[in-house]
Amino acid sequence: MSDFLREFELFLEANLPKVDSFHPFYNDALKKMVLAGGKRFRPLLLLSVVNAYEPLLVKNAFWVALGVELLHTYSLIHDDLPAMDDADLRRGETTLHKAYDEVTAILAGDALNTHSFYLIANAPLSDEVKIKLIKELSYHGGVGGMVLGQAIDCYFENQTLTLEELKFLHIHKTAKLIASSLKMGAIIVSLDKNKQDELFEFGEKLGLLFQIQDDIIDATKDEKEAGKTTSNDGDKNSFVNLMGLENAIVERDSLADELRDRAEGFDEALSQVLVEIIEKYFK
Repeated sequence: MSDFLREFELFLEANLPKVDSFHPFYNDALKKMVLAGGKRFRPLLLLSVVNAYEPLLVKNAFWVALGVELLHTYSLIHDDLPAMDDADLRRGETTLHKAYDEVTAILAGDALNTHSFYLIANAPLSDEVKIKLIKELSYHGGVGGMVLGQAIDCYFENQTLTLEELKFLHIHKTAKLIASSLKMGAIIVSLDKNKQDELFEFGEKLGLLFQIQDDIIDATKDEKEAGKTTSNDGDKNSFVNLMGLENAIVERDSLADELRDRAEGFDEALSQVLVEIIEKYFK
């Protein structure tokens, strides 16, 4: 697993958008937050599915994985804006609106968002597969997923949601893009619709686990440890705020156990890597 991730990182660095212009820092702004690092969690999920079934397609899938990573990075840039979280730090680096200005951050996010689909459209895969991938990412990364979740998160700040409403929020804001990453890997290797749907459902729960873990990190880690602005969820609907820290930890551990059990129901190669991911990221 680590071998193809190292190759992907090199591919990422070589294929970030760059255009000729006389703007003094446009290209630097496009790549700054991508090159800052991050977990590469969504590309990992997508490429792990491909590697489990069709290892020879992994390098072709790099274009799609990079598209997913750029779309995710755009969402972080916009999430950090003054109108949303007004954060100073992301991935251990100064956020774009602080390093440059708010206009630059907005436009860099816009550029990464749209360029993600350009990359997928140019991937060395069949047109039929690429159309399915673009449909998947554009819906769950947009109007029916991440953007809806962000809208709910911002609108209901300073208002307490129920647990079910909180899960709805984070399934859309966080989990659907994670679920789509798994499903997009399944689309690339032509798994049948039932298996695609099973992976998507697994991914939604994995995304909730990811969010609970993130809320715990926000409440317990400092900025240096987390690599981003923390203690920033005071007015937000987070699992820690609603359930308390101890109960959120119990919920996280219970969900991780459930996902380990569910992972064992997949094919052996995929089951092994999913369990490995859960162990690595959610100990």
